[in-house]
This record gives sequence, structure tokens and C-alpha cells, in this order.
Amino acid sequence: MILNDFSLHGKVAVVTGCNTGLGKSMAVGLAQAGCDIVAINRSEPTETAKEVTAAGRRFLSLKADLGKQDQLASLLERAVGEMGQIDILVNNAGIIRRDEALDFSEQDWDDVMNVNIKTLFFLSQLVARQFVKQGHGGKIINIASLLSFQGGVRVPSYTASKSAVMGLTRELANEWAKHGINVNALAPGYITTNNTEQLRDDPTRNKDILNRIPAGRWGAPEDLMGPVVFLASNASDYVNGYTLAVDGGWLAR
Repeated sequence: MILNDFSLHGKVAVVTGCNTGLGKSMAVGLAQAGCDIVAINRSEPTETAKEVTAAGRRFLSLKADLGKQDQLASLLERAVGEMGQIDILVNNAGIIRRDEALDFSEQDWDDVMNVNIKTLFFLSQLVARQFVKQGHGGKIINIASLLSFQGGVRVPSYTASKSAVMGLTRELANEWAKHGINVNALAPGYITTNNTEQLRDDPTRNKDILNRIPAGRWGAPEDLMGPVVFLASNASDYVNGYTLAVDGGWLAR
């Protein structure tokens, strides 16, 4: 039965930045499909933990500043030690800084690039090594953006980092497919999260955005549940190096 290919029973997923918003919904969606969750966050993901355990799955919370890379190896070692294995990585953690490109600071550039692409790469590298050691492949799902395809305004480091996410997704897919590792990405559209609060609070910008979305609404974090389960499951075994937009039709307009 094809639905069996979407089951994640017996799998363990590491999800970064899952205390709220998209990360929370994706972690809960994976749990509802049968997956145990290792959460890596700066703050305790209390609500995520409640929903994952309510689905009958194990939940391990690890605290870390993902703007730095020195803790990554120990985090993964603890995850494997407590959960037994890692099958899926969702690189969701990300930050955004807004300012005119003429005024954008070096600190804002470095902060965004460190979380959004540097940590994403080095955590993926560690997880891929674990996949190779385990000998049965795995799934890596990066969270890209509409700004992986477009330029945006007043977000130079975010645009650069998310463009890099899409390119790196392709590169890693090329190298790691031979190990049975699928590397893909999701590009959320305009979703009601903390990162888009400023846009939704601006009546003119909010109206302009809604006018372009064929679906006629902002996305909800729950709209990412199905796509992440698909890319994490055996149903996507022949999908590699692709960035799937979940955007209500924004890019098609």
C-alpha cells in the first residue's frame, strides 16, 4: 500500500528551531507520522514537546546557540546516544535582519550567515557521516525561502543565505546520493510566523502580498506538515536535490 511509504514509524528526526512556528509544526507532523524527535533550540520547546509526546513519540530537547558551530558534534553524539540512531535532519533554524543595503552592518551579515548557512552545512556534514556509519542512508531537509528564488528588499544577508541553501542542497545531493542520502529543501511562502510579523502589521505591504498569492491567504505553519513528511519518508526516495516551494502559488504568479 502506497500509504505505508509515508510512515515514519521507527525513525528519529533531528529538527532545529522547533519551539514555535514552522519548526514546531514540522516536528509535530513528523511525530504524527510516527517519528521520534530530537529538538535543538535556544529556548525550551515546551508546547512542541507536549504535542510530540501526545502523539506517542519520544522527545529529546537539546539547548544550543546555533549561531556557533562548536557544540554541534556533542549535540549529535548525545542525540545518537539517547535515541539510538538518526534517520532525518530538518535544518529549520534561521534568523532574519532587516535594513537598507546601504546601511546593513557586518554584524547583521555575520549573524544571519552563521545560523542560516554555516551551521546548516556543518550539522548536515555531521549527520551525513552518521548516516554513512549507520549504513542505511537518510533524509536531509533544508528550509529555504522564496528569497532562494527572488531578491527581496532590505534583507541582503537573508537573501544571500537562502540562495546559498538552495545551491548547497543541490551540491550535497550530488555528493551524497551514492550513500543513499536524499538532500532536498522546502521553500515556504508567506507564512504567519514571527519572522513575517512586521510584514503583516504593515497594511500596505500585507495587502500587496495577499494580492499576489493565488490561494488568497497567508500560509499557516501546518501547511508544511505534509511536505516535510513526504520528503522525510520512503515516498520521496527518488527525489534528490530539489527545492519545493510551499507558497500558495506565489512563484507561479
